[in-house]
Amino acid sequence: MRTRATRHGLSLTELGLGTAQLGNLYRETSDDEASSAVRAAWDAGIRYFDTAPHYGLGLAERRLGRLLADYPRDELVVSSKVGRLLEPTPERAAEQDDEGFAVPAQWRRRFDFSRDGILRSVDDTLARTGLDRIDILYLHDPDDHLDEAATTGMDALVELREQGIVRAVGAGMNSSSALAELVRRADLDLVMLAGRFTLLEQGALEDLLPLAQDRGVGVVIAGVYNSGLLSTARPNPSSKYNYADVPAELLARALRIAEVCERHGVALPTAALAYPLLHPAVVAVVVGARDARQVEGNVERHAEPVPNELWRELASEGLVPDPTAHFV
Repeated sequence: MRTRATRHGLSLTELGLGTAQLGNLYRETSDDEASSAVRAAWDAGIRYFDTAPHYGLGLAERRLGRLLADYPRDELVVSSKVGRLLEPTPERAAEQDDEGFAVPAQWRRRFDFSRDGILRSVDDTLARTGLDRIDILYLHDPDDHLDEAATTGMDALVELREQGIVRAVGAGMNSSSALAELVRRADLDLVMLAGRFTLLEQGALEDLLPLAQDRGVGVVIAGVYNSGLLSTARPNPSSKYNYADVPAELLARALRIAEVCERHGVALPTAALAYPLLHPAVVAVVVGARDARQVEGNVERHAEPVPNELWRELASEGLVPDPTAHFV
């Protein structure tokens, strides 16, 4: 598995494993499925694993920490997130979580980007994972808290980095413009952008990516399949986009992209995984998986070569910017 380095020498495998599914995203994931996913990732050479307290109200962190205990810690890079504290709500234990995870609602999430909140969040993550350290910490979805995130939040993370407690710090969001604002205002090493730099959306080319490249901030891309729309060779009306029903015009565009891919012998999901890695600011793509089969499918897509002629035809059709013209 190829690696790319951040400005402080932290190397990430180009393909990382996201663990929202290990937190029972949408439906339950069995312990055997979770174990097989992590084992398949390791066997394929993946050494970057991303998690968060938000994923299954701590379930993903607990599972990932337990499963990674079988592997050499110094060969792994683990990222988690801060800014959402988990507080006990035992009175709701009989209810289901209302943010998309099939887990009991015995905890509630509370945004907190204060110094004390972030330090507490880190301690809680270390306790849940059982790991001796977390390599990368991201502020998680500070969309409505940008001022606090850019000041007290980042100050706390930089303090942890300077103390050697973490190796890299940054933020993870769905908005490229908001991440660009944080890059301008704070001393970030990495940002994680979800869903906004894909075969369907390239707005990050106008704000985040050139700024990150100029300042030496690495970009990790998540959501390359746009919530499923780009995950199959032929998108269909039942596909999801941004976790909701796909608009007709986007479905039509995805189908046009799929047709061009087919003419070059490339499956749409393969092109979707390859496209973000063409940009020099991008250091990794993180893709979630529920079991070994899904991990192995993503690994096969990552290994498959994609001809430059495909990108050129997509550009000539006005579907995707030409990497050779824009990614400089």
